[in-house]
Amino acid sequence: MSARTPEELCSQFTQRFSTGDLDALVALYEPQAVLLPQPGHVARGHAAIRESLAAFLAMRGTFRMSPPSVIHADGIALLYADWTLDAKAPDGSPIQLTGQTTDVARRQPDGRWLYAIDSPFGAGGL
Repeated sequence: MSARTPEELCSQFTQRFSTGDLDALVALYEPQAVLLPQPGHVARGHAAIRESLAAFLAMRGTFRMSPPSVIHADGIALLYADWTLDAKAPDGSPIQLTGQTTDVARRQPDGRWLYAIDSPFGAGGL
């Protein structure tokens, strides 16, 4: 199932994260997309994005994202959405990560929307 709108891209990310489907998550990104998995770190391209997302999935937490606010342009969209990840550290202590993602999505020639830039911590991810 491909995202036909930027809004669907966010809901598919949440759904695929919840099922732990790493391949399906990576497929939501352009081949040379950029993900800022934590402040000051950049993952560029599918291999690096896969590695970063695998670390989040390994936490086996509950991920939630609010419906995004979207600014549409010609084949490009800027998305903002609040998210939370509730998980447990290896020692069993609770972890809660929160942020407001700031993403750039681009419509592909076949009509699908994919992430070009994903900054889960917004400007704080730089």
